[in-house]
Amino acid sequence: MSNKRSFKEWKRRCISFVFSLFILGIGVSLAIRANLGSSPITCPPYVISMVPSSPLTVGGYIFCMQFFFVLLQFALLRKDFKKIQFLQLGVCLLFGLFTDLGMWLTEPFQWGDTLSGYIMRWIQLAVSGLILGVGVIWEVHSDVLLIPGEGLPVTIAKVFRIDFGKVKIMFDVFLVTVAIACCYLFFGKWRWDLVGVGTLFSMFYVGIVVRFVTPHMKWLDDWLSSDSRQHQTASSINLDSKSPLIITISRQFGSGGHEIGEKLAAALGISLYDRSIVDRAADELGYSPKSIIEKEQKTSDMDLLEMIFAEGSGILPEMKLSEDDSIFVTESRIIRNLAQRGACVVIGRCADFLFKDNPNCFRVFIRSDKESAYKRVVDQYHISEQQADGEISRINQERANHYWRYTRKRWGDTDNYDLVLNSSKVHIDDAVNIIRSAIHC
Repeated sequence: MSNKRSFKEWKRRCISFVFSLFILGIGVSLAIRANLGSSPITCPPYVISMVPSSPLTVGGYIFCMQFFFVLLQFALLRKDFKKIQFLQLGVCLLFGLFTDLGMWLTEPFQWGDTLSGYIMRWIQLAVSGLILGVGVIWEVHSDVLLIPGEGLPVTIAKVFRIDFGKVKIMFDVFLVTVAIACCYLFFGKWRWDLVGVGTLFSMFYVGIVVRFVTPHMKWLDDWLSSDSRQHQTASSINLDSKSPLIITISRQFGSGGHEIGEKLAAALGISLYDRSIVDRAADELGYSPKSIIEKEQKTSDMDLLEMIFAEGSGILPEMKLSEDDSIFVTESRIIRNLAQRGACVVIGRCADFLFKDNPNCFRVFIRSDKESAYKRVVDQYHISEQQADGEISRINQERANHYWRYTRKRWGDTDNYDLVLNSSKVHIDDAVNIIRSAIHC
């Protein structure tokens, strides 16, 4: 959460966050009314609420369960538990109330056991997943507080240093298992209308909705951070301006882009951020720097599966995503925070996209002819001649995939940069001077 938000922006974000809880309450209720199985986070409360002698509503049990999650976070984190996170208790109450309100509003949306009824149930489940997906995105972009159902897995991952994606999957499986156990305990059998195929469907479908709808929600970010954006001026790039100079350098493997960044930062007397970002992210997430580097730009099918599971519900980006996405979001926040401290050069890590709306950011892309890249890779990185071509292609493709995944833009597209240099045509020192000349430094 940003510490430099105006009161008006905080007010907008809080209202937006409360609205997102209302959207989630409606989505959860529609899923329940479909009678195909509720989402994992609501499974145990829903099953218990259906017991004939149950004294509380599903919203009441949601509050009780999430209240317990807050206590567990406090017990695990102890001194590291920030007092502001006690506000999660208020989130529990609101989410429970909105779920009950949603159950009342969606009461007419129940269907019989006919063929048309089953079709309508699946349509309703799909609609509820769409609503939940929008609610998750709204929640994420509001960037205010944690939902206890997400805060607890994050806490477990942090305390025991386990990949959050794996913790989220195990946590959801645990909740579903508890719900099934409650079915046998209270009803003597597995109730498929309470914990069924719809439960599994929701775990995948909501994450897919989040991934496809997110690129179309930029307007929400614009509205939420409008004060911050208005504060930015269209002044020319200047080291002495109130908004620090940020030079981002994207580069092909073997182009010498990193060396150009180092020499540029030294010539200007400003900070260089590259490996230091990895070290900070590793410290914050509890991983080793080596594991961060290995995972930064690699996306396996299993990672995508974990991400879909982990995106079923959540609050802050790093609180709900897979390990890879958590690394990206954490590094992005670190980069933004570091850039606020003073002028700097940032190498890689989609920094050109992160600062695309910053008028005092100058974006550079360094490319190279294949022959020059081949020679530099062999000479500087001590990669064998037989492996050089394959390594150059592999790393450039990984960087392109990584960039597309988080920006939905083509890596190396000239429209994304203010200056594109071919290091095969100019010397490294000349490239530094060209950049300095372009920013009048």
